[in-house]
Amino acid sequence: MSTRTTTTTQTAGRAAREADGQAPGTAGPAGDRSPRLRTPFSILDRSRTRQGHPEAEALRDTIDLARHAEALGYHRFWVSEHHSVPGVAGSAPTVLAAAVASATSRIRVGTGGVMLPNHRPLVVAEQFGVLESLFPGRIDMGLGRSVGFTDGIRRALGTDKEAADSFATQLSELTAYFTDGPRPHPQVHARPAEGLRVPAFVLATGAGADIAARAGLALVIGDLRGREAMQAAIDRYRSAFEPSPLWPRPYVIVSGTVAVAETREEARGLLLSEAWSMAYSRTHGVFPPLEPAETVTAREPDLSPKQRAFYESALLGHIYGTEPEVGAELDELLTGTGADEFLVTTSTYERAGLLESYERLAGVVGVSGTA
Repeated sequence: MSTRTTTTTQTAGRAAREADGQAPGTAGPAGDRSPRLRTPFSILDRSRTRQGHPEAEALRDTIDLARHAEALGYHRFWVSEHHSVPGVAGSAPTVLAAAVASATSRIRVGTGGVMLPNHRPLVVAEQFGVLESLFPGRIDMGLGRSVGFTDGIRRALGTDKEAADSFATQLSELTAYFTDGPRPHPQVHARPAEGLRVPAFVLATGAGADIAARAGLALVIGDLRGREAMQAAIDRYRSAFEPSPLWPRPYVIVSGTVAVAETREEARGLLLSEAWSMAYSRTHGVFPPLEPAETVTAREPDLSPKQRAFYESALLGHIYGTEPEVGAELDELLTGTGADEFLVTTSTYERAGLLESYERLAGVVGVSGTA
């Protein structure tokens, strides 16, 4: 399926819906929608670079998508942190979050996330204190425990693999700067963070759910391929949650890739670029820029058995299809997990297809905006 064919079909489908008086992506009357599909929906964009396009364009695309998300009525818009990855332009999440917040006016803006092993807690607290001071009531502090992708990147960042083991300690120090709680350097104050209420979220990898529960913070958890393991982590988090000044009760955000299109085949086509990038990284050790779906499709017959296995694995666990198909699967997932929110993490080469997918999803889940 070529980029040109995909875009033409999407445009035609949109025109047909508008001619019928139906907004893009509308699945039906609000009364027909399951209560679970009224859960807040948010977006994480990784600023993925695309073959044939400059890296700076990926950052501008992120800001453009944030404006689109706000107009559609999504709840949050988050950006990510990656270092020395040719396929990702977003290396400085708090800087990019500031640009996104400047370009929008209502949507909550945050990080998914700042990787604490790469930073000093004081500096992170100061950065989010500045963001919250500039954009009061709109900033989220999403935090993760991942370290650099390779030994060389970790050395350049001044850290190592074992740094992730100190995540809980770093998290405690960071949140204490906001609450003026006990910390290793009681004479040090994070200006202007102290006293500000910036919601903090823990991205669950490995022991992340248990750490979030002990810290009394919100939990962000994904990997829809292993739903039993995800559900077990959510259950542990809820049962062990200890209220904190930042979160009085457990709050669970489930994250995953969602693609919505006129047909199930078109929706699947939106996933091919990222699936190939993931498969390539498993065999070459680096994430490449995203390629057009037609390029990926043309390569499929020549994949080695190892590449094909990684490629097919990368296509598993996602939610994609038409509006009714996606709505039914999301309803089942949200009902089963009892999630408080869903964070969409879709990346694709096809920008027009991505924007329309978010429009269609907005209709499915009932977010409302001006678009």
